[in-house]
Amino acid sequence: MTMRRRSFLRIAGLGLAGACGVPVARALSGAVRTEPAPTALAGKRWAMVVDERKCLTKEGCRACIQACHRGHNVPAMRDPRHEVKWIWKERFDDVFPDQVTPYLAAEVKERATMVLCNHCDNPPCVRVCPTQATWKRPDGIVMMDEHRCIGCRYCITGCPYGARSFNFEDPRPSLVGEPTDYPGRSKGVVEKCTFCSERLAVGKRPLCVEACEAIGCGALAFGDVGDPGSAVRALLRDHTVARRKPQLGTSPHVFYIL
Repeated sequence: MTMRRRSFLRIAGLGLAGACGVPVARALSGAVRTEPAPTALAGKRWAMVVDERKCLTKEGCRACIQACHRGHNVPAMRDPRHEVKWIWKERFDDVFPDQVTPYLAAEVKERATMVLCNHCDNPPCVRVCPTQATWKRPDGIVMMDEHRCIGCRYCITGCPYGARSFNFEDPRPSLVGEPTDYPGRSKGVVEKCTFCSERLAVGKRPLCVEACEAIGCGALAFGDVGDPGSAVRALLRDHTVARRKPQLGTSPHVFYIL
């Protein structure tokens, strides 16, 4: 009898969970369906393009953040030291320090810039994870299996973009609104953006992209850069784009039109 790789990994993960003293019930709860639907979106290499020029037309907008966090049951922790985030905004000079000169206007340095997991070609988080709780799919998405995570936080240390969050406390009491169907997490595990892999599996685009379009902004483009005819490939071909910390050799696949 043959066994699919994902099934094997799930069983192996449960064995590890038991060995580490993690209750099997916790490992089983909220398991994500991994078999793609017939309508699933397939790509050779998924990527996102953030058009900062369009994003700046909606000052103070948080539509993408709110849609992502509500859809994925990301908690709003009261203690800022315990913040959990999948998409967030940082100052431009923190996101792109290599773009800053002594003559850059203060309003440019301080402007809010959207950031998320960069889904790198060469992700250091994957290399340092001792349980393979994080891995890179063939289509480039860097995944996270919270049920295999042992909370060592090596991946947080390894990520040069600060794109991972650790649950220092039980996230469930801090959920905003009614929980969605997306699997919940527990105290002691890491979580992050997965390019809405669960939505791609049923033929839908990432929540942040749809939310940005719904408010008439359209600053986010998501698609297959492995397809020369795709919209995101055209954006990369027709514009000069920036990536975060490219000198580190991680090859991030979130691109910015500045």
